[in-house]
Amino acid sequence: MEITRPFDLLNSVMNQPVLVRLKGNKQLRGILKAFDQHMNLVLDEADELENDEVKTKLGKVIVRGDNILYVSP
Repeated sequence: MEITRPFDLLNSVMNQPVLVRLKGNKQLRGILKAFDQHMNLVLDEADELENDEVKTKLGKVIVRGDNILYVSP
């Protein structure tokens, strides 16, 4: 699959674990379930990470797109 747009990458990792870096030096890890044109994400089985260790288990969350710095598969 050729990736030519950012949403192509998100489509290719649907239902797979992703790492999301947020403003305020926060990191979330979870399974990408959905996204929209504003880069709002729905993560399932989400965890908040601190120093690459699980700090808090969050479960299902919606992450507002304007808080996201990057998404890594």
